[in-house]
Amino acid sequence: MRKVHYQCQRCTNCCKWPGFVKLTEGDIAALSGFLGLAESEFIQTHTRLRPNRDGLALTDKSNGECIFLEGRDCRVQPVKPAQCSGFPNTWNFPGWREVCEAVEVADP
Repeated sequence: MRKVHYQCQRCTNCCKWPGFVKLTEGDIAALSGFLGLAESEFIQTHTRLRPNRDGLALTDKSNGECIFLEGRDCRVQPVKPAQCSGFPNTWNFPGWREVCEAVEVADP
């Protein structure tokens, strides 16, 4: 059976989709280090409590985009959260194919 993998085309449409970028402790450590901030400062300035109070998520810009999206570039690309780097292969949302430009490639 052929396994399908999607290769990101960096269209950034997923970075503009409303929702929550859930952060792990590892994400917080990597992001704060990359930005030269103490973890506590990063948490205070760049995160929000998720609705179920079960962890932290990145804050958004007022238009709903990711705070780290600059045009079509991710300001934290080398250390972007696991949720971001896994999209759309490890998770996705209903209707993602209508907005995402990822290209289907066959895994070897």
